[in-house]
Amino acid sequence: YIPCFPHSWRLKVTVFEQEHFQGRCQEFTSECCNIQDCGLDNIRSIRVESGAWVGYEHHDFQGQQFILERGEYPHWDAYSGSLAYHVERLMSLRPIYCSHQSSRMTIYEMENFLGRSVEMCDDYPSLQAMGWMKPEVGSMHVQCGAFVCYQFPGYRGQQYIMECERHSGDFQHWKNWGSHCQTPQIQSIRRIHH
Repeated sequence: YIPCFPHSWRLKVTVFEQEHFQGRCQEFTSECCNIQDCGLDNIRSIRVESGAWVGYEHHDFQGQQFILERGEYPHWDAYSGSLAYHVERLMSLRPIYCSHQSSRMTIYEMENFLGRSVEMCDDYPSLQAMGWMKPEVGSMHVQCGAFVCYQFPGYRGQQYIMECERHSGDFQHWKNWGSHCQTPQIQSIRRIHH
């Protein structure tokens, strides 16, 4: 696999065991599949200095996903996008390599790339407002770049990270969106940028 970013690009995130950047901390420039193997009990606050990252609820990149872009996340609700799904800590994280400005994907009404389709290359706070009449998406193909899809309009609810480098960009069924996915409901989508 070859990352979709220049080799000179530096990725850097600092994670802290306690909220508000307190407690033990660790800096990462690549993935960590189990924060406890790195000497920390958990991640409760995050400072992303460069790149875009995905934080996971459980070890080995499992459970609810959270997009982490450049900036500070002093506590869980700063990255969660939803007060309904309460995750106060993260246990693994990885960089998103293919986040760049020329992101493009196609969403499909049904599984296996069937039914009505729409090509997307921008940010869409409401799929319904752009003419997508269903609250669900059956499958997706990411041609280039990376997107974060949200369960509800306005970039709220559960998050699903879609990248051209994962599954060759092919997400034939909503169950391929992540280990935590319980529903095909997607109502807003935006590009991921470094």
